[in-house]
Amino acid sequence: MAADLRYEISQNAYIKLVLHALNHKTAAVNGVLLGRPSPLNHSVLEITDSVPLFHSNLALLPPLEIALIMIEEHYGAEGMGIVGYFHANERFDDAELGIVAKNIGDHICRYFPEAAILLLDNKKLEALPKVKDQNPVMQLYTRDGSKNWKLIGGSNRLIVKEPAANVVLLDYISSEKWHDVVDFDDHLDDIKKDWLNPELFK
Repeated sequence: MAADLRYEISQNAYIKLVLHALNHKTAAVNGVLLGRPSPLNHSVLEITDSVPLFHSNLALLPPLEIALIMIEEHYGAEGMGIVGYFHANERFDDAELGIVAKNIGDHICRYFPEAAILLLDNKKLEALPKVKDQNPVMQLYTRDGSKNWKLIGGSNRLIVKEPAANVVLLDYISSEKWHDVVDFDDHLDDIKKDWLNPELFK
C-alpha cells in the first residue's frame, strides 16, 4: 500500500529533476520517476532514475503518450518501470498540486497504484544554501483510499539515498549545470538531443 511505502530517490534522479526545473525557471516543467520496489525491503520504493519531460504544453496528450511509451520500452528492458511523476509549478510562490499534475499522476497510477507525485518546493530550494538541509527540496504526494492526492508531511517518507545529495546539487547550481539538461521537448525539436541525458553526470 502507498500509505506504508517509503520513497527512496537516488541522487542523480533527484538532481536531474531539480536542474530541469532551474533550466526553465519561468515555465512549469514535469518529469517521470523510474524504479521498482526494493527487493530487500517491500516497504521501500526505489526511485533509481528520472526523465525530464516537458517545459511547454504539459497537458498535451499525444506528446506525453509518445514519451511514456518510449520511456517504458527503454527502462522496461532494465527491469524498471514508471513509478511516479515530478512537477514544478510556473510561479515561484505556487505550492499547490494542480489539475495537470493530478491527472498525469492518476494516469500513472492506473499502471502502478503506489505511484507518487513529487512537487518542487521553491522556497526550500531557495533556502538550501543557507540551511544546509539533507531533506529533498520536494513535497511528496500519494493517493489515499478515495483516490485523492494527499500531501505527506514529515521527513521520513521521502528520502534521498545519498545524504550529501544537496551538497552536490548546490555545486551543480553554482556551475549552472542546468544548461546541460535535455528534456523530451528538446528531443522532439531536435532528435539528436538525447532525453536519457547520458553525459549529464560525467
